[in-house]
Amino acid sequence: MENTPSPPQNQFDNKAQAWSARFSEPVSDLVKRYTASVDFDKRLALFDIRGSLAHAEMLAAVGVISAQDLSDIQRGMTQIRSEIAAGSFQWLLDLEDVHLNIEKRLVELVGDAGKRLHTGRSRNDQVATDIRLWLRDEIDGLIQLLGGLRHALASVALTHADTIMPGFTHLQVAQPVTFGHHLLAYAEMFGRDAARLADCRKRVNTLPLGAAALAGTSFPIDRERVARTLGFDEVCRNSLDAVSDRDFAIEFCAASALIMTHISRFSEELVLWMSPRIGFIDLADRFCTGSSIMPQKKNPDVPELARGKTGRVNGALVAMLTLMKGQPLAYNKDNQEDKEGLFDTADTVRDTLTIFIDLVGGIRVKQEAMRAAALQGFATATDLADYLVKRGLPFRDAHEAVAHAVRECELKGCDLADLTTQELRQFNPAIDDDVHAVLTLEGSVAARSHIGGTAPDRVREAAQRVLSDSVGLENRD
Repeated sequence: MENTPSPPQNQFDNKAQAWSARFSEPVSDLVKRYTASVDFDKRLALFDIRGSLAHAEMLAAVGVISAQDLSDIQRGMTQIRSEIAAGSFQWLLDLEDVHLNIEKRLVELVGDAGKRLHTGRSRNDQVATDIRLWLRDEIDGLIQLLGGLRHALASVALTHADTIMPGFTHLQVAQPVTFGHHLLAYAEMFGRDAARLADCRKRVNTLPLGAAALAGTSFPIDRERVARTLGFDEVCRNSLDAVSDRDFAIEFCAASALIMTHISRFSEELVLWMSPRIGFIDLADRFCTGSSIMPQKKNPDVPELARGKTGRVNGALVAMLTLMKGQPLAYNKDNQEDKEGLFDTADTVRDTLTIFIDLVGGIRVKQEAMRAAALQGFATATDLADYLVKRGLPFRDAHEAVAHAVRECELKGCDLADLTTQELRQFNPAIDDDVHAVLTLEGSVAARSHIGGTAPDRVREAAQRVLSDSVGLENRD
């Protein structure tokens, strides 16, 4: 009896894997921990179940499994979904990933029907399908959040369509703008971000299932049926590419990096504007913290941290590109490393956008400080040059004349608007008494009444357009 060979292990024993019969010794505990993905890919569980149910329904429709098998699989998956929701599902490291854990439990619940579920597919096309299902939902959610952020920006912009502040280039006072106009620049950025995600979604929304391990399957599957069931626009057209492609994930990470870059630029301005040296705004207390030693401090921690989190999203993009750059066709174990960075990117962008929607609504604007800053740096110099051009002076000559006027003001310690008409005429005789109307801050912003300009009426129109776009976005199915 001592030499009687042991019966083969059931493939779903706790310490076994689906391919255990091929090997003469078990995987070491260290290798199990090193290769397992269940700790992070279990978040795909509900998407894995959706994909499996669609696959099972198709297998029954084409006659590969029986109607009773399908009914049993559906019953078992309902039970598993409930256990996951309740937090009672037992995740086993020995079973490596989300797919084998769910399959093991399904077999425990429904027996052989659960073993038949994997007919005509591989974990390669299975995981590729799960990720696309998950990412599609994430993209839909982020597009909604971007619409919400644009709505918040436009709402504040509408309130401050007339609030004058300095516009900067090189962080030097350039020309007067309004705070509303400035905020709408970010609404434009986030609008492009939403459009990029919507375009990315088209390439996410193709079905890999049916490619099996790499070469398809000999079973008479109906891939288009599965695609319709799961809401995919089409099926992947090459089985090798279907299981190994992660372009869609890279594209999402790239779009996310741009979102966070825009968030970071906005954060930088919030930090600068909140500094007492500038003092344009104040943020609500719920977005700030104090100092452990300096009782007077109010630090803009949320914008600072968002600026920092941009680095981790950029890092995930570089990691994803590096992951894929040397892989031959088709699927390789390297691809297991796609998920953590992808998950973290989606989580980071989602949380950041959610917080910033609230943060924007809590901005308190210090209009007097903005106006005082706009009066510094000769912000209406370009308006004076334009005034001279309208009186027939070539622009370069007008530019030169105004430069001399600015130098004179620097010597006198005054603004261009403080010079009398007679004093201004020494720089060009075409200047008349009506010049002072164009040298006011209000006159400067109002003069730019073209589409995309700073005129308050145009700012209000632009804000209303964004609000209309955002409402449509929020109501989209």
